[in-house]
Amino acid sequence: MNIDIYYLNNQRLLDDKINFFKKTKQLINQEHNHRLVLAHLDKAKHNLKFFDKNKDDDTFNDWLIVILYYTLYHCALALVTNKNYTSKNHTATLLFLIKYYSIHKEDAELIEELLVSKEDATFYTELKFKRHIASYKTETSFTHDQITNYKVKVIEFIQKVEDIIKNHADI
Repeated sequence: MNIDIYYLNNQRLLDDKINFFKKTKQLINQEHNHRLVLAHLDKAKHNLKFFDKNKDDDTFNDWLIVILYYTLYHCALALVTNKNYTSKNHTATLLFLIKYYSIHKEDAELIEELLVSKEDATFYTELKFKRHIASYKTETSFTHDQITNYKVKVIEFIQKVEDIIKNHADI
């Protein structure tokens, strides 16, 4: 999915797709549940601990990609839940983040350290694609450097999400 062309630059298409996910009950409005927000963050950190226990065995780099993706995904679900929604679809989750947490370039200087950026959304999509390859393809060709780079980005995303939740629970 090329989010830049299809969704970041086309608000109407983004809104239509989000409305589709709402209609099909893949994005569901719910009461605010701060415990669930924190539970998603805890699950992300739990997944990262599993990654750390297994990161030195290059035999399973494909599964390391999968665990990093699900670490990132639980962070994304924390943000969705923080806006009083639940998501039942990975694409719906991503589009929700773009709509409700993405920033425009003009606003970036003011609030860039606390909102999910275009780069975060792009990274989410990239790791989702890599997770798909790792889960369903027969190749296991992820390098140690790729894994390390993704881990750094995932940790940065976790920290960003924690800041959003801590400082702006009403975003």
